[in-house]
Amino acid sequence: MNSTPTLLNRILITILGLKLLAVGVLLMLLASVPAVASWWHSWSAGAWAGVNQAFNATRFPGRPESWLWILVALALLVLIGLMVAWAAQQGKGRANLLAMEYDPGEVPGDVRIGGGVAEQALKHALANRPDLAGATVTTYNVKGSPALKVRLLPRQGVAPHLLADEVYALVAALEAVVGKRIPVLIHIGAGARTRFSRAERVR
Repeated sequence: MNSTPTLLNRILITILGLKLLAVGVLLMLLASVPAVASWWHSWSAGAWAGVNQAFNATRFPGRPESWLWILVALALLVLIGLMVAWAAQQGKGRANLLAMEYDPGEVPGDVRIGGGVAEQALKHALANRPDLAGATVTTYNVKGSPALKVRLLPRQGVAPHLLADEVYALVAALEAVVGKRIPVLIHIGAGARTRFSRAERVR
């Protein structure tokens, strides 16, 4: 429901994982295979000599510094900017406001209901249930309108459709109190907590 770039995140994580895997394999080969170690020494020596030659050939006239360091610094600044922009995209879409209406009564003004009201109310209603291993409620902003995401972790043997009906009834009661229809996404998942929990299972 949020605007976090999940596809981009997965691509970046995959690339980072492959790089770390390649580095790990190379280190293992360097430590265990003499031929790879000798190849690495010869290749790294040649690469280091090429880098030194490039920096020596690009020195400022009359100075020992190379202008390649300026390019390196600019590249690092661009990389830092991209990382900041990527981090700023994480978790977008969260909202703090659930409903807002103008009240033209004796004291005109806006009446606002925070998303925490719905989150705490539903969490309290879903707490200590023997058929749930966990429940989270989050308010998101979807196309300019607030919406709720209810994530449930039912225990093994619980019928998902019955659980969804009960949550729907809770949301309907919340809408009656708030006086506004609220879009809700009910996500029923499974995980290690549902499989290995020591609590009594509902079958």
